[in-house]
Amino acid sequence: MPTSVALGTHFEEFVKVQVSSGRYNNVSEVVRDGLRLLQDQEDLRCAKLEWLRTELQKGLSSGPVTPLDMAEVRAEGQRLRAQRLAADQQA
Repeated sequence: MPTSVALGTHFEEFVKVQVSSGRYNNVSEVVRDGLRLLQDQEDLRCAKLEWLRTELQKGLSSGPVTPLDMAEVRAEGQRLRAQRLAADQQA
């Protein structure tokens, strides 16, 4: 079933280059390949969005947040760094 689309000068030229380079046999192949890429991109976007929703729900279900004591966070980071440096020196 034939479909007519208006691509505009930029994309018309791009399609012509793709066909004349031999990469594609005709305009339809270029358009189909472009649509496949668009579909792949949309599928990936939907998967990422679903992952984000799942992770958000996990966070909401984990209970109330508790305040962080930045001094404790800093001390833990320094302890881990010292451990890593000591391990590197022993290796």
